[in-house]
Amino acid sequence: MARSQTSSDDPPLAETLSTRRGFDGSHVHVRVDEVRLPSGRHTTREVVEHPGSVAIVAVTKDQAVLLLRQSHHPIGRALLGIPAGTLEPGEAPEACARRELEEETGYRAGSITPLASYFTSPGYTDERMTVYHAGDCERAGGAIDPDELIRLVPVPLAEIGRLVAPGPEQAADAKTLIGLLLLLRHSI
Repeated sequence: MARSQTSSDDPPLAETLSTRRGFDGSHVHVRVDEVRLPSGRHTTREVVEHPGSVAIVAVTKDQAVLLLRQSHHPIGRALLGIPAGTLEPGEAPEACARRELEEETGYRAGSITPLASYFTSPGYTDERMTVYHAGDCERAGGAIDPDELIRLVPVPLAEIGRLVAPGPEQAADAKTLIGLLLLLRHSI
């Protein structure tokens, strides 16, 4: 049985001896920890601290999934994906999901339900992403944030299977694959 919490049969953790700031940016911070491994050896661990994020699998009343063709500077290209964003200080994940959906798509959710919460890459970051299903989405009347480098791409729900199947049309980012697979699994 898979366990998500710490248990007595987990491998031992490294002991943190000291911590210093490595970098403070507008969206992420890097913490550098000096640790002692169970073997007694000392080493450093660089941790990208992140406030948390959300991803939204948004389905309209006419059964279209709202995807975005979005430019991503770190990889130098655009990808097709689900709306997502970072939590603001003190913001609840559900409120963030509603805000990001409207900012990125111009749509408002009729209902919103959490589907999963996971660590995006626990080998180097503490970021936890919560994936939501937003149902009965309708145009909110607002414009998409002009600073977002995105184009809205509604895809019929019946065609989502091609985006999770191996091949040239497969979605190329983890949050989108996870969100779409959860959507298909739950047959929402």
